[in-house]
Amino acid sequence: MDDRFNTAAGWVLFSGIIALGLSVLSYKYFHADDPERPEQLGYVIEGVETEAVGPAAPPPLGNLLVDATAEAGERVFAKCAACHTIEQGGANGIGPNLFAVMGTGIGSHVPGYAYSDALAGHGGEWSWENMDAWLANPRGFADGTKMSFAGLTSPEDRAAVTVYMESMGGAPARPEPVVVEEAAADDAAAEGAAEEEATEGEEAAPAE
Repeated sequence: MDDRFNTAAGWVLFSGIIALGLSVLSYKYFHADDPERPEQLGYVIEGVETEAVGPAAPPPLGNLLVDATAEAGERVFAKCAACHTIEQGGANGIGPNLFAVMGTGIGSHVPGYAYSDALAGHGGEWSWENMDAWLANPRGFADGTKMSFAGLTSPEDRAAVTVYMESMGGAPARPEPVVVEEAAADDAAAEGAAEEEATEGEEAAPAE
């Protein structure tokens, strides 16, 4: 009886040692102590592609202007009011008066105002595109500008401000909206692939 008990106990102990060893090996092999994702995955699912997804590009400026309103732009312009006036005949502040600025030469809208060399020497006129780029990043548009404002990150806010400027003295013709067909093409391709798979499935089905 004792021999049988000792034998059984020995096998149980041996099994426990084997299980512990396998557990340690599994822990090390699968990097259980490493929270980072391994460079090479254990297996790859075919048909699934991974690609880096960056920030979505903003809609074309012409499309943004369709929905922009002068009322919304007036509210956003409150950020500019500490340095600029925009009413006709308004005084210059830290920055020049901006009445009827759209369409005028960059750095020459208000005669006698001391524009920075970077802005005065930029060239071109305040088109919708140039004004949008300026409002997005003044220092990126004219490196060396005296304007300390960091810019408006929202494309919708920039579109609204330019529409408000348009209402205060006019502006050149707006850029035309762009018909975005990429999404529709992707949907059509997806539908075509789904129909093709369905057709192949019907052909592969056994006849009853």
